[in-house]
Amino acid sequence: MRPPIMPIPPRPSQYGIDPSLVKTRVAELPGMTSIGLKELFPDLPDVIYPSAEGVAAIRKATEESLKNVDMSKIKPEHSVNILAAHHGFTLLGGEPYAEMLKTIKDVIEARTGCKNIRLRAGVGLRFRETEEYIKRYGLDEYFNGKAIGVAPVDEGIAIETEVGTLYGIKKIYDADWIVHAHNSDVREVHFHRQVDRAVKPFGMAYARIETRSTYHQNLGPRAANFTARAIFDSPFVQSKFAFASFLTVAPNGIINVDSDNDLYALNDRVTQSGCKYYGKMMTLFGEIDECIAALDFPCPVVYVFSAGVIYANFAGANTDLYDLDIALPAYTWYTEAFYGKRGKPLLDDIPRVNKAIKMCVHNYAWTGYPSAFFSEHIPTIVVGQEQADLFNRDPQNLTYMKHAMVAEDTKAAMEFAYKVTGTKKVLIFDGAMGGINVSEPLAEFLLKKAPEVSKRVDEELLPKWLRQRGVIL
Repeated sequence: MRPPIMPIPPRPSQYGIDPSLVKTRVAELPGMTSIGLKELFPDLPDVIYPSAEGVAAIRKATEESLKNVDMSKIKPEHSVNILAAHHGFTLLGGEPYAEMLKTIKDVIEARTGCKNIRLRAGVGLRFRETEEYIKRYGLDEYFNGKAIGVAPVDEGIAIETEVGTLYGIKKIYDADWIVHAHNSDVREVHFHRQVDRAVKPFGMAYARIETRSTYHQNLGPRAANFTARAIFDSPFVQSKFAFASFLTVAPNGIINVDSDNDLYALNDRVTQSGCKYYGKMMTLFGEIDECIAALDFPCPVVYVFSAGVIYANFAGANTDLYDLDIALPAYTWYTEAFYGKRGKPLLDDIPRVNKAIKMCVHNYAWTGYPSAFFSEHIPTIVVGQEQADLFNRDPQNLTYMKHAMVAEDTKAAMEFAYKVTGTKKVLIFDGAMGGINVSEPLAEFLLKKAPEVSKRVDEELLPKWLRQRGVIL
């Protein structure tokens, strides 16, 4: 067994407790170890980040990918909005995404002579989050004061689509051209089901709340995916779309940067990599029979990471989230409308939350996202009264602590979890790069299960997943 990997450090944010209050990381406790992801799945691709080159590798890869992109429509007198989304800044510390954005600006300026290049960074329910990222990574200065965060409650713009009028954010589209700068990380695969993943921000990060709520409050997974495609395919958006650049991500890090004038061609590649690489991790996590889930990452509860898999995905890992023959995905707060007031599913065939999660130790995670569904359905213990008070003040989490207990410190929380659950298997969602931090018993379990999972995904599941999405290996 090897020492744990250093977790992503805590960060100052209005959505989290002061970093000085995070005294101990779960990975620092006795009995914890790490597994390199290539130990589990040797066929995972080599990565350019993290690496000895650092973010210089991202700049180099971005420049190389942009060589194949046609920028001839962009003239010196034009304006360009580079569109970003908040989730990219939580990947591997955020620096790779910020570097890709900077490089796109530099290449556009060098090749076209256009100087009026702006950054528009969209968010979900934490309306000020991208403002923090813009300052943290110096993007306000790099874009000469033309970098702003946009929220779904900002002024909208009507977009006529083949399904009727939908609404984007006006500041997203207030330039002659737009560049879609995103990533292939699967994120909420329990939600979009890896269908049009590359197109999704047009119905979410770049959309007004009336339209993006189609995902959350109206149609839900996966029916709402058509709204993003309808917006992107609209004559208005097509008249402004220049190209897209994506960080191509695997569970063990960033593989490359992929740029294309054809977003749907890029989307096919994103679909293939998302199913192939993340499918193995998701399937392996679905094999876990029992564990304590430890949240220890500067992100809202549902979005904390382990091997590229977010906690919300793990809550649904008892269902094959990639299999489109399964009509209903595993359930998180997105679809809590399928649960009655007593917290029980309205129909017998609605999948339950992953029963392998015996307890959640909430050591460090942010507010700003409705998460009470998780503490209601999974026994949860929160470390520190300050963190409990933060959640009690958050309008989106007013009942989170009604279903959770408070522990004085991390050690006490874990000791309580061990006693109550009877398991020593611990899966830590702390964003460790290149591997996962787990307890020694879970490490042994995962290493034993991985070869069989890899074979099953390669021979049976992956061909089915791609066939369902019309993508050929």
